[in-house]
Amino acid sequence: MTGVARWLDGIEEQAGGLLPPEIHAYFRRGAGQGLSVAEAAPSWDGFRLRPHILRDVSRCDTSTTVLGTAVDTPALIAPSTLQRRAHPDGEAATALGAAGAGSLLAVTSNTAVPFSALEPSGAPWWVQVYVARDRSLTEETLRRAVAAGARAVVLTADTPVIGSHGRPGAHVADFVGPEDLYGNVTGIPDREAAEHAPDLTPDVITWLRDLTGLPVVVKGVLRGDDARAFVDAGAAGLIVSNHGGRQLDGLIPTAWALPEVVDAVAGTGAEVYVDGGLRRGTHVFAALALGARAVFVGRPALWALSLAGAEGVTRLIGDLTAELVETMRLTGVAELPAIGRDLLHLPVDVSRSVGAPHGR
Repeated sequence: MTGVARWLDGIEEQAGGLLPPEIHAYFRRGAGQGLSVAEAAPSWDGFRLRPHILRDVSRCDTSTTVLGTAVDTPALIAPSTLQRRAHPDGEAATALGAAGAGSLLAVTSNTAVPFSALEPSGAPWWVQVYVARDRSLTEETLRRAVAAGARAVVLTADTPVIGSHGRPGAHVADFVGPEDLYGNVTGIPDREAAEHAPDLTPDVITWLRDLTGLPVVVKGVLRGDDARAFVDAGAAGLIVSNHGGRQLDGLIPTAWALPEVVDAVAGTGAEVYVDGGLRRGTHVFAALALGARAVFVGRPALWALSLAGAEGVTRLIGDLTAELVETMRLTGVAELPAIGRDLLHLPVDVSRSVGAPHGR
């Protein structure tokens, strides 16, 4: 696995040599001092493994389902904007890469690529949406997504306003053209109308579900009480996420928040996913052990797309899955349902949160 690790560890630097400097900076930056960005991967590194031995691991199965869709791996691809600046085919190439790895991708509503361009890949996909001040823009985007085969709606709920990032160019539209953002609405919308609606409540979950007929997954959850409220409002899934550290600096790492969210919705049937800082198969393993159904990978997919298009994305997911298989073999588990918390030694910050009141 040494060669695999070197490729994964070096892809950001290699991609940085190919991308326009402002796009590379936009992809990698975080809010404020960058504390949350810096903590993301190390928070997953803090777990230690407690393996079983003398177990039959001659065959390891990484297949699972997410909201009923079968995938070969629990490593999925997170939504991100400006993918056509990373590769000319944008999300169409990412979808081909996901299909090649037997994975699933989430596609942002702020994409220049028509949703219909995803269909030839055959990859299953979810549409991620920011609800706009002008709800008709959101309705049009979602109608097109449903028509093109989206299987779920991902409501990004942690952006009532765009975080300042503490530096110029906080809003993506400040340094790219509308042709990079609005591939799935008619014309170029008024900037104010397209801004994120700041008045959303859990009722929006029902609205999205009724509008599309699709399950709704709420992204940006970091608390157990919020998680339960969203499931009670009709959410089929939750993504534990701090928006890649891009919105508000100093947010809790997702590795620490995940157990509380999982425990809060236990027994409801809702599925929990997580993103943020997952860079190795051991990270994926830790997330599954804490109760995540699957994980989403964001920035690494952009680096891989920049370097090698669809093939790069396939390799990224394939390598993470291969590392996961190695971790499973060396911890004595042959299938994903057997990965439980008993296989982890929890860092102090996480162990304190397990079993804590959900509103603490």
